Amino acid sequence: MKQVIADRALLPEGWRNNVLLEWDDNGLLTRVSPDSDAVALAVTGTVLPGIANLHSHAFQRAMAGLTEYRSDPNDSFWSWRTLMYKFAGKLAPADLKAIAVQLYIEMLQAGYTSVCEFHYLHHDKDGKPYANPAENLVCLIEAAQEAGIGLTLLPVMYQYSGFGAQAPHAGQARFINSPEWIMDVLQRLQAAHPQHAGLRYGVAPHSLRAVSPQSLQQLLTLLGQWDAQAPVHIHIAEQNKEVEDCVAALGARPVAWLLENVEVDRSWCLVHATHMTIAETEKLARSGAVAGICPTTEANLGDGIFNGVAYAGAGGVWGIGSDSHISTSVSEELRLYEYSQRLQHRQRNMLVGSEGASVGGYLYRQALRGGAAASGRPVGGLETGQRADLLVLDPQHADLSGKHGDQLLDSFVFCQHGQTPVRDVMVGGHWVIRDHKHGRQEQSAAAYAGAIKKLLD
Repeated sequence: MKQVIADRALLPEGWRNNVLLEWDDNGLLTRVSPDSDAVALAVTGTVLPGIANLHSHAFQRAMAGLTEYRSDPNDSFWSWRTLMYKFAGKLAPADLKAIAVQLYIEMLQAGYTSVCEFHYLHHDKDGKPYANPAENLVCLIEAAQEAGIGLTLLPVMYQYSGFGAQAPHAGQARFINSPEWIMDVLQRLQAAHPQHAGLRYGVAPHSLRAVSPQSLQQLLTLLGQWDAQAPVHIHIAEQNKEVEDCVAALGARPVAWLLENVEVDRSWCLVHATHMTIAETEKLARSGAVAGICPTTEANLGDGIFNGVAYAGAGGVWGIGSDSHISTSVSEELRLYEYSQRLQHRQRNMLVGSEGASVGGYLYRQALRGGAAASGRPVGGLETGQRADLLVLDPQHADLSGKHGDQLLDSFVFCQHGQTPVRDVMVGGHWVIRDHKHGRQEQSAAAYAGAIKKLLD
């Protein structure tokens, strides 16, 4: 029978005991009953709904640790990007799949149960199209299936090297396409790998600097005809130079221009949005779109600090992503997001507005909400109609000893001692992590090591 009963679980209405969870053949919850006396497989430990990682470039997992040297007198995001282009130019489809399987297993072990893959490595190494234009995208679908993680796949539209329709350079040859190309690929994917509760398709215009206003509108028009509810993700306002160039080219800051010229709503995810005015911050919050915060990557690249306090005060929706994957830890992303606000404002417990509120509780619940919205999939928590995606915290872990309610979330986010307290993970009603281990982790580690060796030789 597809059911378990949890000692205690975090439900939308709060913490409840003896929670019976039942799901159907599609992995969707059909019954969530607290205070149940039903006889079912017992889950010992605290059950949390799984979170969606809303921003991932899977291939960059293989770069982790390889760019931590000074490559330029003014080392920055832009010099890092040059190194990334060189690395991306070496990858074959088999390498991408091996890297993605390893990454997705690591995400599951950390507590992510879904990922939004913002993928722009479309063509062969010389920039020529593959026989199947969706070659690398299919590799990511297969990787997610093998790992057992939910996937929102976002083919990226990429046309230019900078504002004003600047011609792309050699390092971007594998990325370049058009609105028509994106829609053709989506139709191919839907025919070969139809969407379901564990797989969703959307689009990602890379950034305002990499697409023109005309091609952006064309893509959105075509997408609306194909699937009006499809997720749309975009990089925006990550760097000050990007903001300055946007003002020079379009006469407005990136977020302000987008909100003024495009119908941005809750199907959108604005990734980074690091550099916004207060007016932009408040308008983005009112739009219902998700701000995609990637704290470990933004810190690693020296991007800057998102104005989280003002955005939270305006009721903005946000979620977290691991982006370049120098870390795949849910707790580290949430912790660093709060810590960035403390460092900026030189106060503690900044992102909650009321005294006595749990910061860990706020962070986890908001990341759950925003990640689900950005994924465009039913992964918003433990309630009927949502997916049976959950993680079980080890009650024997020292960081959780004697903790109850939101103290557990505070400890999960702000304590880090020894092995992760995430002991077991279920996705779509299937256990994919048991006692910290994945059934394919040894095989995956060997394939990943082989890919890295080839790439570094």
